[in-house]
Amino acid sequence: MSTDTKTSTTRAPATSSWMRVAESTWLRWTVGAVIAVLLLVLPLIADPFTNQTISRILVFAVAVLGLNIVMGYAGQVSLGQVFFVGLGAYAAAITIESEWADSLGADLLIVVLIVAFVLAVLIPGVAGLVIALAAVRLRGLALAMVTIALPIIGVPLLKRFPITGGSEGMSARFIPRSDSFPYQDQIQYFVILAISAAMFALAYFLVRGKYGRAFAIVKENEAIAGSMGISPYRYKVLAFTIAAIYGGVSGFLYIVAIQFVSPDIMGFGHSIELVIATIVGGAGSIVGSLLGGAFYVLIPQITNAVAPGTTTIVQGVVILLVLFLLPGGLASLPRVIRRSLRRRDRGGPSVGADASAPATATPKPTLEGEAPQ
Repeated sequence: MSTDTKTSTTRAPATSSWMRVAESTWLRWTVGAVIAVLLLVLPLIADPFTNQTISRILVFAVAVLGLNIVMGYAGQVSLGQVFFVGLGAYAAAITIESEWADSLGADLLIVVLIVAFVLAVLIPGVAGLVIALAAVRLRGLALAMVTIALPIIGVPLLKRFPITGGSEGMSARFIPRSDSFPYQDQIQYFVILAISAAMFALAYFLVRGKYGRAFAIVKENEAIAGSMGISPYRYKVLAFTIAAIYGGVSGFLYIVAIQFVSPDIMGFGHSIELVIATIVGGAGSIVGSLLGGAFYVLIPQITNAVAPGTTTIVQGVVILLVLFLLPGGLASLPRVIRRSLRRRDRGGPSVGADASAPATATPKPTLEGEAPQ
């Protein structure tokens, strides 16, 4: 037996064992537990810049998650998610800096923050519902144009009203600077982590329940959905409204993390970057939303540190590579690897058949009346 044959015979069992380990449930739970522990311990040992970076990743991961619900799961075009992020951020900032909040004082700060959170969710949610009631009747390019118009209209409006701080924007202190709050960075981090985890958990159960199944059917074929008693119009409106609510939550978290907001947050470029982040992370994937948030935050940081001015080029290259090599986004990479291992596993035994096994001769075809040889 040659060395090549021995190698090929042992490759398939090894590949199978790796596949069993990679697909096991306990490994996924272990990885999830390790990530959770790191997220809980990291703010206690990391520097403020690292905490701020992770906080911003979580902030925009929530925004990408909302966009993923309407685009990845419901299959509808939305290029205006950043509009709802801006609405939520301004709703929270104006509430925190209002005279009413000042009159309550620091003792009732938690009340102010709860009201700010409710308004940051309610205002974008209502706006998303109103827009969706009219917009989802459109399809394709027409629907895309309506959603594109949202940030284009929003930026000049924000610059005109004094309550929003005009073109300069406005600051909003999540926690007043005082000796009463010695661990402000850690408090901000854990608030963002807790709300983000809750939003991801809600999205997980949403897309795996009856609403997620309805979204999938509407995305696949609206005619079939209608024949099954599922109203495409109703579920498309629901998906847009949920996405707007997630955008509002992201806006609130943005104020918690950055404590400043300006009309630039609604810039059309940011809207396109959120769509790119959704595609790169993985459309129709909860984990892909988190990866999309990391892409949205880390790529500009890395390019600005290494080669300033190349962010757009790098983003373009990354999205082209993902579209050609990983059409399902970065979240599909483990699945692609498992499929590759399965193909190797199926091909292994045929290539490396055991030479010690008795060979079975294939009988030659015979003519009628002739004995087989």
